[in-house]
Amino acid sequence: SLPIAIMLNDDFHGRGLARVIVMLPWAISLTMTAVLWRWSLNGRAGLINATLMDFHIITEPIEWLATAPLAFTVEILVGILVSIPFTTTIFLGGLSSLPQDSYEAAVVDGAKPWELFRYITLPLMKPFINIAIVLNVIYVFNSLPIIWVMTEGGPANGTDILVTYLYKLAFRFGQLGKASAISLIMFFVLFVFTIAYVLMVMRQEHDSTAEEVKNDA
Repeated sequence: SLPIAIMLNDDFHGRGLARVIVMLPWAISLTMTAVLWRWSLNGRAGLINATLMDFHIITEPIEWLATAPLAFTVEILVGILVSIPFTTTIFLGGLSSLPQDSYEAAVVDGAKPWELFRYITLPLMKPFINIAIVLNVIYVFNSLPIIWVMTEGGPANGTDILVTYLYKLAFRFGQLGKASAISLIMFFVLFVFTIAYVLMVMRQEHDSTAEEVKNDA
């Protein structure tokens, strides 16, 4: 998402339209997105198989959601794709707040685009990258619509994650107590991860600041 945000942050003709195109999927619900992908991945009448066969990339249809390893891989890819608009928005906000005088001074000193990215953009974007990591980890634990609509955790429970297993326990098997216990465990896991990650980032920033002060001295 960061390379996409960098491209959309540049000043070029049609930038506004490009941003709208990238952000548009964000306006579609995860459930509807999953339905569209399920139709597209249909083994017999799906758009993806039809396109691949038209270009002679494959000779026979592929059952994308029929086996657990392939289905889970596809769902991971769909999850990454649907997270791009939101993550790109975070990075665009960060890029727009970066001081331009640092770039201008570096360009005057002869810095190349890769050096600008490595020594200016990436360090200054770390807070926004950290936010995106935390939010996307939380999103992974809440990706019920994608997995449930596409495979319902199947085949043979091969694509189940905690949230789909919890849903089955509560609404398919009626084990509300067990489902509640799992939901509490999920909450504490996410809470501990978030706190630990934030503390780690704060410590790294503190050590980095201390090192800079030491070098200046």
